[in-house]
Amino acid sequence: MLRFKILIPILFSVTLVLNGQQPSIQMEETGIWNGLYIKVRFSKYFGYYGEHHYRTRNQEDNLWSFYGRPKQWYNRAGINILFNPYFEAVIGPTLVLNYSPRLGDTAFDNITFEPRIWHQWLFSMPSMGRVKIYHQFRFEHRWKRSNVKNSEYEYTDRYRYKFFAYIPINKEKIEKKTWFISPSFEIFMQSGRSIAFNPFEDFRTYNGIGYVYNNNLTFFVGHMYTLGQKSTGFEYKTSHVLRFNIMIGLDVRSIENRLPNINLGF
Repeated sequence: MLRFKILIPILFSVTLVLNGQQPSIQMEETGIWNGLYIKVRFSKYFGYYGEHHYRTRNQEDNLWSFYGRPKQWYNRAGINILFNPYFEAVIGPTLVLNYSPRLGDTAFDNITFEPRIWHQWLFSMPSMGRVKIYHQFRFEHRWKRSNVKNSEYEYTDRYRYKFFAYIPINKEKIEKKTWFISPSFEIFMQSGRSIAFNPFEDFRTYNGIGYVYNNNLTFFVGHMYTLGQKSTGFEYKTSHVLRFNIMIGLDVRSIENRLPNINLGF
């Protein structure tokens, strides 16, 4: 939270310098994200990684309803490359289905398709007592358009850095039957021809609690707060999202080569 308190004044100062406008913040959305995370280990160095989300947003006339309109089907997949116990990478495609924010409005397409190519680097730090810390760098190359009919596709790049940790509660380390907490924050930057005054796309803080049922199945629930810069550069939007995740970890190697395959997601 200290980093968050430092970040906001910096962003507002930059806004004043670049735009000469007094920044404003408006709460715009609540939602629910349901996620399925899958990791499959093929060999010592290679595996599969997938994320599948169904995301909803609040009713048009009730900001705090969290549910009422579909927002996205989000599907991300990739080849997981495991270099050593402290560094791994993923590269692959993404397909996002974006639903219209205005249901029944004929000026909007009900669904648009947003393809992406993504790659990520994940650095795992040596354990500090019970605490395990990670640094994640993710890069996305996106082709996206508005749901407004006949709008054109625009290409943008997105750059993400995420800091997160796993902290077991009832055991010394994360294993079967372990409750754990996971705090995190993530910064999103973007660039492209259509990005003029809003290079800062989003800031997210996502915190929750999880339970490792066994080596193959983990559950996690949490709350996410977001702060994003709108296209004007001096307006900011916020949201609150409830997240419910199931994480599956599988190992298809021969028995003698298998390792514990608990999947905590990214």
